[in-house]
Amino acid sequence: MKLTAEISMYPLNENYLDPIKWFIGRLDSYSNIERVTNAMATQVCGEYADVMSMLAIEMQAAHQKWGKAVFVCKFIGGELNLAHSE
Repeated sequence: MKLTAEISMYPLNENYLDPIKWFIGRLDSYSNIERVTNAMATQVCGEYADVMSMLAIEMQAAHQKWGKAVFVCKFIGGELNLAHSE
C-alpha cells in the first residue's frame, strides 16, 4: 500500500534554515521514496512501511543532531501526484 505524507519541520533554533535543509537532504538519500518540497512543506510518497520507517529514522536523527524541533505531518493512504498544481 502506498502512503503520501506532508511534513513541516520547525526547529526551535535561531538558525532554522540549516536544520531544514539538512533534513530535506537526508530524505533524498531514499531512492524508493519520491520527494517534492515547496515554500511551506515537503511531500513524500512511497510504500507505507518505507515512508513511516524513513520518517522515524530521520526525525530521530534530526532531534539528535539539532535538538528540539517540531514536526507537523499529514498522512493520506494512497499515492498522490506530487507534481500536481493548479
